[in-house]
Amino acid sequence: MRANYRTAAVNRTGADGVSSVPGGLSVSVASPLGPDPDAAATNPEQLLALAWATCLNGTAQVIVAGAHRTAVRVEVELRPAAPGPGYEFHVHAHLSAEGRSLFETQEILDAAHARCPVSKLLRDAATTSVHAEEYVPD
Repeated sequence: MRANYRTAAVNRTGADGVSSVPGGLSVSVASPLGPDPDAAATNPEQLLALAWATCLNGTAQVIVAGAHRTAVRVEVELRPAAPGPGYEFHVHAHLSAEGRSLFETQEILDAAHARCPVSKLLRDAATTSVHAEEYVPD
């Protein structure tokens, strides 16, 4: 099957340095666990949160057809892996929809989570969850 879109990212410096998209975006990266984390740099946890929040909310907007505002907040925790070695992500997405009941918001979330490509990557992970919330204006 032919891809609708393709991209790539490159990292040659590890957790501290630069990650980039060839011919495009270049991002300073730093480990949040380093001895002196660079507050101006981003990290894999933040990039994962941005990717899922953007994808899940974009999908939710398609589902509600712009009739209501939606918002997605993604929280990423880095925890020691159980069992080890190393670490694992615990990722929680929270969706809210303006003017919708919690039940209706849950329906939107279920539909968006079923369609969003990032959700499809994460949904079977034991350390991933999604939650509907009441909408709170900015």
